[in-house]
Amino acid sequence: MPRFIDSLTGSTWFGYVARTVLTSMFWMSGLAKLINFDAGVAEMAHFGLEPAPFFNAAVALTQLFGSAFIIANRLTWLGAGMLAVFTALTIPIAHAFWTMEEPFRTLEFYFVAEHVTVIGALMVVAWKSSHPEPVAAAA
Repeated sequence: MPRFIDSLTGSTWFGYVARTVLTSMFWMSGLAKLINFDAGVAEMAHFGLEPAPFFNAAVALTQLFGSAFIIANRLTWLGAGMLAVFTALTIPIAHAFWTMEEPFRTLEFYFVAEHVTVIGALMVVAWKSSHPEPVAAAA
């Protein structure tokens, strides 16, 4: 790897930026659910999750705490696991493409494929936080 790229990706600030960007869809959603609590409650009710206020709060806290653990690089495995399980659960609840007619079936299938990719990224985060590569000595 070129020295500049190695230096860039090995820096502390790059790690914070990368973890913040990776989790952005979660912490933005969590904040939105708290800032506009009624809209979050309506979303939970739409998907049949009752009591909707409880589920809205639980989802928001899961998204915010999971993101915070990853961004802070503390209990990263737990944060990644929280967000991965949450993401997996959204598939049968909100993206059950196999029950839909076209064109929604294909559209929701793409959402599911993206969710699976995000789960994979969170698995990499958990893996790398548990097994960081040793830093090579400078030549």
